[in-house]
Amino acid sequence: MKKNIFLFVADQMRSDSMAHRGNPASITPNLDALVEEGVSFENAYCQNPVCVPSRNSFLTGLYPHTNGHRTMHYLRREEEPSILKEMKENGYEVIWIGRNDFVPADKPKTEHCDEYYDGETDENTRDVISDGMSLSIDMNEDTKRLYKKMLSGDTHYSFYMGKLPDREGYGKADWNCVEKALEYIDRKGKEKEGKPFFVYCTLMFPHPPYACEDPWYSSIDRSKLPERRPNVKDIPNKASMLYGINEKQKLNEWTEERFDELRGTYLAMVSRFDYQLGLIKEKLKETGLYDETNLLVFSDHGDYTGDYTITEKAQNCFEDPISNVPLLIKPAKGVPVKPRISKAQVELVDIPATVAELGGFDLSYTQFGKSLLASVAGAEEHKDAVFCEGGRIHGETQAMESGHGPESPYWPRLSTQCSEGPEHTKALMCRMGKYKYTMRLYEQDELYDLEQDPMEIKNLAELPEYQEVLVKMQQRITRFYMETTDFVPNKRDKR
Repeated sequence: MKKNIFLFVADQMRSDSMAHRGNPASITPNLDALVEEGVSFENAYCQNPVCVPSRNSFLTGLYPHTNGHRTMHYLRREEEPSILKEMKENGYEVIWIGRNDFVPADKPKTEHCDEYYDGETDENTRDVISDGMSLSIDMNEDTKRLYKKMLSGDTHYSFYMGKLPDREGYGKADWNCVEKALEYIDRKGKEKEGKPFFVYCTLMFPHPPYACEDPWYSSIDRSKLPERRPNVKDIPNKASMLYGINEKQKLNEWTEERFDELRGTYLAMVSRFDYQLGLIKEKLKETGLYDETNLLVFSDHGDYTGDYTITEKAQNCFEDPISNVPLLIKPAKGVPVKPRISKAQVELVDIPATVAELGGFDLSYTQFGKSLLASVAGAEEHKDAVFCEGGRIHGETQAMESGHGPESPYWPRLSTQCSEGPEHTKALMCRMGKYKYTMRLYEQDELYDLEQDPMEIKNLAELPEYQEVLVKMQQRITRFYMETTDFVPNKRDKR
């Protein structure tokens, strides 16, 4: 009998925001508890550090470069695969709740799911700029006031909003999504027969603006926050994209107390996500479905959250705050598991293959992920290398995401992306063990020893004693591109 599968997905949640990953200020009891019955992968990486390219990767098993998904404005094309569609065609009832950033807005979702719910039900929703796309949030009077305050003075590009008065304003969509998921679990719990379910529930938190309501907002002890990564303006040989964003965000005069408040609010958002995960877990147990359900929890990418004196993220930079993501798997009863925090190197691109093996079928198309079930069962060797990529070539103006003025909080990044200097150009990160290498097409490469330099401050790429490591990783990247640059379509054309 096929087991149920539930994907619970955060947006912009960094791996080190969880307590069991060593963050002393984090409050994530439900995520932490999964380690006692499943696996948390501490070395999980997204394949692009912004929403659309990442989702088009982890929902297909293809790398962003394979089909050109490198910006926010190029979503799934009709001939491209979808794990949602695969699940539907293999006997699952597919329920899609929450964020999209996968299927174009003018295309139906019917081939991908049996039911879709976007979380937006109120008549007074409004559109604000998010990643160069549209994000609907409830613009009640309290939210309008906080959002207007965020766009004033030196908070304009910080994304800091602060304490929300209640759950009825910004972030309400996530509560709507969770309520819909709980209603669905209730419904399935009452069924005597029926298809197994595949739920893809994808929330908005902790995506900026940094804002949260009580009790979560006040629960985070700001004095326990770990050290913030130093200002990028004081670090030589980093990506020019980071210097451009740092200069335009104008946060260099912020005090450490202000950054602590921003970072604490972000962790409050993570804690709220954790609480909502707890509601899902309890409802599955209450309905008798928990043991029969595989639960996968992860995020599409991370967030700088003030590290390097930068907020949000960048498309072609790969420091751990934005590329290293949570990935936890609690398998259904009967699936072999060795509960632990695993050091195996894994990627979000592995999710479709993992889901297909849990569902007991083979994917109908060529893809590049590798099932994680052997690692769930105890294997610590999964992949010798993991990758994250982004950026564009010179002249690829369609990838600039132009058209946003200084009034947008995203202007520091989006305007820098429009430069024809090296800022927004192609780069590929490869991690192999303790070494993390970024090959850049038009500017200096980067190499870090994460054991000696976990904050990625000292670029070793030009040092003679590391050239052998550099060459080894360059050779691995050559093989990676040869394996994944393209694939023969599954459907043959008539000659």
